[in-house]
Parts: sequence; C-alpha cells; structure tokens
Amino acid sequence: MQSRPIVLGAAVLLAQLLTMTAPAGAQNKPYSAAAAPSGAAVAAPLTLEQAITMALATSPELRSAAQSVAIAEGATLQAGALPNPEFSFLREGMQKASRTQTYQLSQALELGGKRGARIAVADYDRALAVGDVAVGRAGLRADVITAYMEALTAQERVDLARASLKLAANASNAAARRVTAGKISPLEQTRSNVAESSAKLELSQALSELTLAYRSLTVLWGSTAALDRALVMPDIERVQVPALETLQAQLDASPQMQRARTQIAREEAQVKLERAQRIPDLTVTVGSKKDYETGRSQTVVGLAVPLPLFNRNQGNLLSALRRVDKAKTEVEVEQLRLSQALFSAHQRAELSQQQITAMRQEILPAAQQAFDAAVTGFELGKFGFIDVLDAQRTLFQNRALYLRALSDRYRSIADLQRYVAAEGNSGTLTTDRNTQ
Repeated sequence: MQSRPIVLGAAVLLAQLLTMTAPAGAQNKPYSAAAAPSGAAVAAPLTLEQAITMALATSPELRSAAQSVAIAEGATLQAGALPNPEFSFLREGMQKASRTQTYQLSQALELGGKRGARIAVADYDRALAVGDVAVGRAGLRADVITAYMEALTAQERVDLARASLKLAANASNAAARRVTAGKISPLEQTRSNVAESSAKLELSQALSELTLAYRSLTVLWGSTAALDRALVMPDIERVQVPALETLQAQLDASPQMQRARTQIAREEAQVKLERAQRIPDLTVTVGSKKDYETGRSQTVVGLAVPLPLFNRNQGNLLSALRRVDKAKTEVEVEQLRLSQALFSAHQRAELSQQQITAMRQEILPAAQQAFDAAVTGFELGKFGFIDVLDAQRTLFQNRALYLRALSDRYRSIADLQRYVAAEGNSGTLTTDRNTQ
C-alpha cells in the first residue's frame, strides 16, 4: 500500500513530462513564466523580430558606424573648398620720406583637376563608411538571432532542469519511504540522493547560463538591465535554406563584397589625385606699390609657378598604385573567405536539419517510449524509481540535444544571411508564429 502514493506521483509527473517533451512544432506559445525572469508573466513576450528591430534602432555599435558617415560627409565638404586668398603687406624703409609700401593679394589656382580628384576620394570614403554600416547591420542581425536562440535554449534548459530536480526529489522521497519499510536497500536511497544533488547543480548551472544569455542579448541593443520578457520560439519549420549554388551566386551582392569593391574604386581615385598633385599650381598676385619719395603708386601683378624638378610626387603616386593592387588582392581574399564561411554555414544548416529530423522521427519517440515503459514497469513493481529517473534523464538529455539542433540551424541560417542578405530582407525569415 505504501507504493500507491509513489505510483500516483509518477503518473502525475508523466503527464507533465508528456506535455513538456512534445515536439517543438507543437509549441506555439511563449515558454513558461517559471523559467522567465520576474515580470515576464505580465509583460508581453519578446519575439525575435522585435529583438532585431530594437537592436537595429538602438545599438551603440551601429550608431558609431553611422556617425562615421557623418564624419565622412564633413570631409567631403572640406574636399570641395577652394584655397583661401592671401593678403600681404610689405614696407621698405622706416623714414616716411623715403619708404615704400606694397599691398598684395595672392590667389592659388589649382590645376590638373586636384579639387575634383579630392572630392572623388572623399565621396568614396563616405561610400566606405556607408558600406561599414551595411556590414554592421548584417552582422548585428545575425548576432541578435544567435543571442536570442542561445537565450531561448538556456531558458528551456532551466525548465528541463527544474522538472528533472522535481522528479529526482520525488524519487529520493520514495526511496526513503521504501528503505524505512524495508522493501529496498539503503543503496537505492543513496543513489537517489546523489541524483537529486546532481539535479540541483544542473539547475544552478542552467540558471547561471540563462542570466548570462539574457545579458548577452540585451547588450546588443545597448541595455544592461535584466530582461523581463519571455521569449518565443521562432517558426523554424517555414525557413527554407536555398541551394549552395544559389547562395554562392548571391555572394557578389553581399555588403562585404560591395565594400571591398568600393575600396578598389577609392584607391583608384587616390591614384588620380596623386597624379593631379604632380601638376604645379599657379599663384596669381595683384597689388599696389606706393613710393612716398616720389608720391607715385604702381600696380603690381605677378605669377608664381613651382618648378617640379625634384619633387614630382613620385613616391605618393607609387604608393597609391600599390594600394590599388593591394585592394584588388583583398577582394580575392574576401571572396575566398566569404565562400568558405557560406559553405560552412550551409553545411551546418543541412546537418542540423538532419539532426532535427532524426530527433523527431526516431530518437525522441524512442526515448519517450523508454520512459513510458519505465513508468509502467514501476507501476507493476518490475522496476525501481531509479530506473524511471534514468529514463527521464535520458529523455531530457535528448530533448536538450533537440533544442541545440534547433538553435544550431537557426544560427547557421543567421550566418548565411550575414553574407547574402540584402538590406530590408528580414521578411525572408518568418520568426514570429503569432503574426502568421
């Protein structure tokens, strides 16, 4: 008769576990408020798209990149400025009767298209700053997806750890009562106590990882406050990974490649500027000279042209030409790097999808059946509660692996979009079930 409460307890726990261990495709609601921070029960859940929007709007790193564009605009304005005229005054002699005074106004005239070449270089510098913003937005979006999925996985791990601890505690209590009744060996109670202590440690570690994961997510939108909203599992099922050949064809349009090609254009514009610098500028001078001894005034007109005998800007021109070669080589390096990163992300997406399929079709159903059989055997007196605990732990471990596979797939898709996603394509990933 003493085993009846234990059997009833196991049945209740089994019902809870059946709900908890259902496939992710059936989870259309936010995670439980018990795993979320305080206040999550009353606050609206935070979807992935909302987290991305917040980060893009308030990220300090992105704001810093945008400020670089404003700095480049100032440089463009300065590049178009004309040289200032120069006024000079010259007095010869100190006695009024014999001195002369000359007033001159000089203006440098830039020849060889220097001003236009400077403006072109400044425009390309601004384009590079804009490219940095585009690369930063793509990277930030991928980082938010990664951090969100890490936090979501950590949140679910806390749920699993709490359920594991609850079952371990029930097993420990049941073992203690059976030892008291003389039905099992004290060794069974020791094993159950060890299992309960391990479950407590796992819960403590899961809570710590959850805190760190929440902090890593909120930092991306420039906040250090604790996250007080529950997270929502994105709709992984609707995300389709294109073929690798299709992604490779889109690689040339990536923000990284566009910026690399802009760098080549910028260095070529710098070559034109250095060539223009080889042409000497002309300085025109006009003025008036007054001779106090004779009382006459004379008009002064002059021209000044440097003679490019020694300094023909040959060193700067050579450096500019070499920088063009370097920029072209860096485009090749960037192409190889992005191709490898794209291939790696695509392989991880395909592998994680295979793992998800295997988990859903084979591993999780088998683990669930093993757990059901352990509970049934316990009800019939064929198994001990430790067997139920072991089956439960195996089920939870596979459930955690399943969540990790989901997270890996979404993070790999985020990495794909880091390289091939154009601006404003966030709709390619439907991540909020509540909006469908």
